[in-house]
Amino acid sequence: MTFDELRAALPGRVQLPGDDGFEDAARPWITTVDQPVAAVAHAATADDVATVVRYASRAGIPVATQPTGHGASGNTAKAILLRTAQLDNVEVAPTERVARVGAGANWRRVLAATSEHGLTGLAGSSPVVGATGYTLGGGLSWFGRRHGWASDAVRAFEIVDAEGTQRRVTAESDPDLFWALRGGSGDFAVVTALEFDLFPAPEIYGGRMLWPANRTRAAFELFQEVTATAPEELSVWFQRFHFPDAPPMVALDAVYLGDADRGRELLARFDVIGDPILDNRMLRKPVDVGAVADEPTDPSPGFFRAEQLTGLGDAVVETLIDEPIAPLLDVQIRHLGGALSEPRVGGGARGPIAEPYMLYLFGLGLPHLVDGVRARLGAIVDALGGQISGQKPYTFLAPEENASAAFDSATLTRLREIKRAVDPHGIIRANFPVLG
Repeated sequence: MTFDELRAALPGRVQLPGDDGFEDAARPWITTVDQPVAAVAHAATADDVATVVRYASRAGIPVATQPTGHGASGNTAKAILLRTAQLDNVEVAPTERVARVGAGANWRRVLAATSEHGLTGLAGSSPVVGATGYTLGGGLSWFGRRHGWASDAVRAFEIVDAEGTQRRVTAESDPDLFWALRGGSGDFAVVTALEFDLFPAPEIYGGRMLWPANRTRAAFELFQEVTATAPEELSVWFQRFHFPDAPPMVALDAVYLGDADRGRELLARFDVIGDPILDNRMLRKPVDVGAVADEPTDPSPGFFRAEQLTGLGDAVVETLIDEPIAPLLDVQIRHLGGALSEPRVGGGARGPIAEPYMLYLFGLGLPHLVDGVRARLGAIVDALGGQISGQKPYTFLAPEENASAAFDSATLTRLREIKRAVDPHGIIRANFPVLG
C-alpha cells in the first residue's frame, strides 16, 4: 500500500517502511516490544487526526494512537500508527480549577502549568508519560488515595470518532461513550484533548529513603505499619532494587499531599531504620513529583509484570522480601486503598479497585538477561498464588495480556457493546482492544 492520498494530505508527515527515520518513529517506549506498523502519521492538529481517521475508514485500515509509545502491546500489525505528540497545548483555568490538555502533553508539561497556581492534576509517577493515554486507562496517581482515579476527574473529551468526525463528548452529550472513555481505554475514538478537574496542592512533601539490602526486612515491616494507618493524603511505595554492577538496595518512596509540617511528621517514622544511603525527602511543588520515583525518561528495553495483591501475607514475605530479586531490576509494592477503592457516583469504566496493594516487577531486556528475567517474572507470580487477584489497572497490562485482566465481566461486556456501536468496523485500535 502506497498511502499516496494520505501523504498528499499530510505532506512530510507520513512515514513508510524504508523511509529515513521510520524505525525510530515506529518504536515503542519499551523497546523490546515488537511494534509492526504499515505507516506512521504525525498529526499537528485535530484536523490532521480527522484526516488520518477518514482515510483509514475509507481504506479499512486500523489506526493506533500513541503520542510517546508508552503502554504499547505490539498489537499494531497493518495499522497506521498515529503520533499525536505535537498536540501538546495546556490551558489552565485556575479559578474554575480545570485544565484543557492536548493529546500529546505529558505530565511534566501539565504540572508545570498547574503548579504555578497551587494546583495539580492526578499525575502518575513518571513526568514523561502522556496525560491523555494514562487517563484513558484509568490513571493511578500519587494523589489517587485522596482523589481517586484520574479518569473520574475528566469533564469532557474532544475526539475524532471512527468515521473521522470531530466531536466533544460529555456526560450529557453521550453518556455511554463518556463512561467508556473514563478508564475503559482509547479503543472507542481518538482523543485529541481532554478537560479535567484540578485539585489544591500548594504544598506536597516527600521523597525517597534508600538503604543497603540488609535493611530490607526492617523497611518492609515499617511499610506495613505505616500503610495500615496512613491518611488518604499519604502514598507510600516499598521498592527493592538490584542495578547492574551494584549491590542490592531497598527503598521507601512517599508523597504527602498537604501541609509540609504534617508530611514531615508522618514521614519521620522512616527515621527509625537509620543510616540511609540516600534521603531526599523535602518540600516539593507538584511539577517535581516525578523526581520521587526517579523513573527512566528515555525509552529502554525491558520486561514487566503487574499484579494486584490481596494482602501482605507469608507468601509475599517469602517471595518478595526474603529471596534475592536478581535478575530483576526492581520489585515494587504500591499502597492503594482510600478513594481508589471507593465506588463513585457517576464514575467511569475504571471503577473501584478492592485490593489494597499493587505489585510491579521489572527487568532489563538485554540479550543475556532475557531468559532469566522472563523466568523470574513467571516464578514470582506462580509463588504468590492466592495473594494475587488476577486483575490489574489497564495501564499496567503487559504486552502478552489482554483487556479482560483489567475489567470485571460486567464492565467488559458493556465496553464491548459500546465498541461495537461506535466503531463496528474496528478502525480505532487501542493497545489492548476490549474485543481482543
